[in-house]
Amino acid sequence: MGRVRLSVLDQSPIAAGSTGPQALANTIDLARLTDDLGYHRYWVAEHHGGPMLAGPSPEALIGPIAAATTHLRVGSGGVMLPHYSPFKVAETFSVLAGLFPGRIDLGVGRAAGTDPITSRVLQRDRRGAPPDDFPEQLAELLAFLEGTFPEDSPVARLSALPGLPEVPEPWLLGSSLQSAVWAAQLGLRYAFADFISPGGGDIARHYRDEFAHTGRLGEPVCAVAASVICADTDEEAQRLAASGQMAFSMLRRGRLIAIPPVAEALAWLGERGERPGAPTGRRAILGSQETVRAGIQALAQEYGAGEVIVVTITHEHAARRRSYELIAEAFGLVTPQAAAVQASRG
Repeated sequence: MGRVRLSVLDQSPIAAGSTGPQALANTIDLARLTDDLGYHRYWVAEHHGGPMLAGPSPEALIGPIAAATTHLRVGSGGVMLPHYSPFKVAETFSVLAGLFPGRIDLGVGRAAGTDPITSRVLQRDRRGAPPDDFPEQLAELLAFLEGTFPEDSPVARLSALPGLPEVPEPWLLGSSLQSAVWAAQLGLRYAFADFISPGGGDIARHYRDEFAHTGRLGEPVCAVAASVICADTDEEAQRLAASGQMAFSMLRRGRLIAIPPVAEALAWLGERGERPGAPTGRRAILGSQETVRAGIQALAQEYGAGEVIVVTITHEHAARRRSYELIAEAFGLVTPQAAAVQASRG
């Protein structure tokens, strides 16, 4: 496997004592930083109905992020398609692609991104459960983006999207075998959420083995999203991880909280006899530059992935910035400015 490409998944965490607007401002700040550091893409997530994460609408964040940066690809990680009209998603991302040519990704997923009550409130028609028709939704979305409706279809004219000839780059996101099956059948790029469902190497292998050459890609493209915190020492990274560990433990108990300070989280974990950074059913790569570099490389090898998308949750925004800086340094990322200088020298 060649050099691992590094990207960012930002869930816009809200720190206890802070606000949603500040979390969104932190997202723009982190995007600028990682653009300067040489990361490849920057995705924002979709989560609804809670005090922990400030990103319910990636389509609203992508434009400001792309406008604040120069080199990053920017996109959704992802749009939860069951909540939306495929046509509206196609139009929205076509506009973004037209405004920022060659830089917009459209990652789509099947999950609700929230609890059942919030999911119901998101639906326009609440008389019953929405249909489980994600494959049909995805096929319709791709047909709008690619203009592949039959000429006699009454909706064929709607493929004249406003951003053409620019188009967003589609990805299918997932954390199960079914998503890999669909991505392979459709010949789409595939991103697996290891930070949600660890140990998906066999699923990624299925995607590569069963990949269908539909004309969308010449070969399978697989990325893996991982929970990572890098600090000066292994112990410091594990300490910083306590904030997210407490927040997600509370979430599993049905209590939604903002990301707590490290001291509060350490005390809470200590009362329960838990170690910071201890396994909780989800995998995290925590440690110094050496530890994190080895962990990311091993993860990429496990998935056969050419790209690792790093998601980092900390209480202090400065610690999150520092983590991405240390990772960039550990992997020797080349800043866009340095790359331009190298290219000019031949």
